[in-house]
Amino acid sequence: MRSFLTAYYYHNMLYEYKDIDLPILHTIGHEADLLGMECYVIGGWVRDLILKRQSKDIDIVVVGSGIKLAEAVARRLGKYSHLSVFHTYGTAQVKNREIELEFVGARKESYRHDSRNPIVEDGTLKDDQNRRDFTINALAISLNENTYGELLDPFGGISDIREMIIRTPLDPDITFSDDPLRMMRAIRFATQLGFYIDRSTFDAIARNKERITIITKERIADELNKIMLSRRPSVGWKLIDNSGLLPYIFPELATLKGIETKEGKGHKDIFLHTMQVLDNVAAQSDNLWLRWAALLHDIGKPRSKAWDPKSGWTFYNHNYIGAKMIPRIFKNMKLPQNEKMTYVIKMVDLHMRPIHLIEEEVTDSAVRRLLFEAGDDIDDLMILCNADITSRNNEKVERFHHNYEIVKQKMVELEEKDRIRNFQPPIKGDEIMSLLNIQPCSEVGMLKSAVKDAILDGIIPNEYEPAKAYMLQKATEMGLYTKEN
Repeated sequence: MRSFLTAYYYHNMLYEYKDIDLPILHTIGHEADLLGMECYVIGGWVRDLILKRQSKDIDIVVVGSGIKLAEAVARRLGKYSHLSVFHTYGTAQVKNREIELEFVGARKESYRHDSRNPIVEDGTLKDDQNRRDFTINALAISLNENTYGELLDPFGGISDIREMIIRTPLDPDITFSDDPLRMMRAIRFATQLGFYIDRSTFDAIARNKERITIITKERIADELNKIMLSRRPSVGWKLIDNSGLLPYIFPELATLKGIETKEGKGHKDIFLHTMQVLDNVAAQSDNLWLRWAALLHDIGKPRSKAWDPKSGWTFYNHNYIGAKMIPRIFKNMKLPQNEKMTYVIKMVDLHMRPIHLIEEEVTDSAVRRLLFEAGDDIDDLMILCNADITSRNNEKVERFHHNYEIVKQKMVELEEKDRIRNFQPPIKGDEIMSLLNIQPCSEVGMLKSAVKDAILDGIIPNEYEPAKAYMLQKATEMGLYTKEN
């Protein structure tokens, strides 16, 4: 206890003893003592403890066999624990209710130039702290009984937390060249924590940017998703851009940068506009894939950009072009090829529709069609639409926001009256064939579409009898139906 209190007061009361006076940590320390091993809680859990952030994953480093200690801890915890051993990596995991404990033996690492997979050897705690990515992640707290709570901070991580700095423990060029994923992790931590990247550390990212190409796309995507889920994702993307990493990890986004001027007319910087839209969405929604839709909503603009002497720069059909680009982007970046991608495609394709309603007279028919096509995603689409209203012209922004509220209210009224969202026409194809006594053919589809359009245009209500009567009227006009049928 004494050694902990010395560290506790020395570091200006960074955390309270009760924060680490946890039964699970005492159990780990007790089992380590029985095995004659030094053990420490290290890395992110310690960092988050000092920052007063929630963290359920606890990394334990052992001077000796991490697997052996994990097995002993699992036995001690009994039926409430689950042990997983990974002999290839010399690690083990113990899950105890909502807590995950990761055990590894202290090690030192060396790297080949063509791989981020290290050559690993047993080492001391100092060796293990030397291999950590950043000073704030190299902090360790002893769990052995006679030194329980003692904080070991060989690289000034506490000072860097106070100064809100991301810095590597050793030479940043070696750190990033050895494992280039650490460049993405530096940017991710800076974005999540609101920290600054130390100048020498950031310059080393710029010097080693080409090394990112040896990292798998899956690992990069994992870091990007964490950046996207932060409070202000634009911070991370701007750091990625300023470091020179952007063309290597997302070339399509890099093409949004810059302003082209012709005959004195220029367009807005699409990259900076995208960053503002992304942060606007992030302020309203935690939906990761809506945030990706915000990032990609104008991705088709460079391909659609054209000069019109009368109207200036145009980006006709950029939403449609952007939607078509997304499957290839998701495939190249190893993002999911499933309903999440389909959702993003839908958001990008439809994102201009509410804007057009805002700019023009709001008709019931147009609102019905938007409700029908967006379905259950209409609320997300409207968040994206509202976030996309960015301009230095305050009068224009105020007018757009006012019209946006009119559209939203019109949606509520029409949804209550017509039940349009996700609706299916009241009369089905098989019933059409039965009533008309015909076989499957293109005319059946034409009649179904006619009924759907009539409902969306407000010609008939969304009810069975009016839909049937309208279908029979259209069938008569097409020569498919007479009273003798």
